[in-house]
Amino acid sequence: DIGVPILRNILPKQFAEGKITIPESVAEQLELDEPTLPLDGVTTLALGVICSIAYWVPAAMAQKFIVSNVIAWSLAMVSLGAISLGSYQTASILLAGLFCYDIFWVFGTDVMMTVATKIEAPVKFIYPIPPSDTMPDYPFSVLGLGDVVIPGLFVRFMAQADKVLKPTNLSYLNVATAAYTVGLGLCFIVNTITHAGQPALLYLDPALIGSTLAAGAANNQLADLWAFKQEQQPGDEAK
Repeated sequence: DIGVPILRNILPKQFAEGKITIPESVAEQLELDEPTLPLDGVTTLALGVICSIAYWVPAAMAQKFIVSNVIAWSLAMVSLGAISLGSYQTASILLAGLFCYDIFWVFGTDVMMTVATKIEAPVKFIYPIPPSDTMPDYPFSVLGLGDVVIPGLFVRFMAQADKVLKPTNLSYLNVATAAYTVGLGLCFIVNTITHAGQPALLYLDPALIGSTLAAGAANNQLADLWAFKQEQQPGDEAK
């Protein structure tokens, strides 16, 4: 679902329209009307299988962290496309709850740090720490998948607000994107200065909610934004 649109944008048009002929017996087992498979879909499936095999190769994570990040990114993109926050108030409550959750589990216990550094799975983004005289036991900086997906859902939701509310002064999508960038950058700065793990949502959630409410006030749409609900699309009932 994620790789196909990307490949269609970078490869010739023939790629999106290409077909691969398969045996009739295989087509019957797959319950296909025609004994063909889309070239773009098969290519994306092959890339996914290759990434999965590369991830499970018995090698140090430092040698395959890019593969891990690609798989984590794919999971994040699927989540962003499959989940809707529904309304601004729901989004605010969700972010407020996870704000408290993240702070407690990072500062109040060692659970988050243990999970981030001891469990290797493609549910986080990892970046090698530059060599120094005082290298930590875990040689990566970590950004949890939830620190991308949860704020990302809110940013995506703001794109819907732009379409419906049509702000005149500030785009809610642009403001939310800038707020995410600033919040995440601040999180990394504090992490670098303190050499201690930081709950990213501590910085991201206030930045997202505060900036979009400020944009709503600047657009004279504060009440409209607070009451905004995403229109349900056909098929959303299953989400």
